[in-house]
Amino acid sequence: MMTPRRAMLSALVAVALAVPLPARADQAYQRFIPLLIELDGWQARKPDGMTMEMPGNSMTTATRDYQRGPAQLHAGVVLGEAAAAAMAPIEAGMKVETPDGHMITTTMRGLSVIKSYTAAQKTGALIVALGKDAVFTFSYNGIAEDEAMPLAEKFDWKAIQAAAQAK
Repeated sequence: MMTPRRAMLSALVAVALAVPLPARADQAYQRFIPLLIELDGWQARKPDGMTMEMPGNSMTTATRDYQRGPAQLHAGVVLGEAAAAAMAPIEAGMKVETPDGHMITTTMRGLSVIKSYTAAQKTGALIVALGKDAVFTFSYNGIAEDEAMPLAEKFDWKAIQAAAQAK
């Protein structure tokens, strides 16, 4: 025999199961996922990301990894304090050149960037300033800088910048 309390609990559970739950709000990083494109000749992993909110601080990242044989690429977008910190060398106008490599601040496609490259390991990175707390990052392993830069430029930096400003 069902008690009145158990009957009420069963009814509440039945109603709760019948009412659809509200859709979970999209995470902030998801707006960048379509902008982390496929690259011809490279095997792309599934893009991923995360948004973290803390009192007084937040961070959003979206990333995608690519591989072609032993060569690797990593593209990403970073918003928040970590992005602001990554822009320090750009703001300082850093320029270091040695026979082994370089770290140069310059302008590409109308945006401030810093490019680094180590010739012996064929590794490097590009950080593109998208705003005061937003950057696009592109790092590579196993390919020369003159092959990596055109790949980095295949990404639509202006669209990524617009998405970053749409917070």
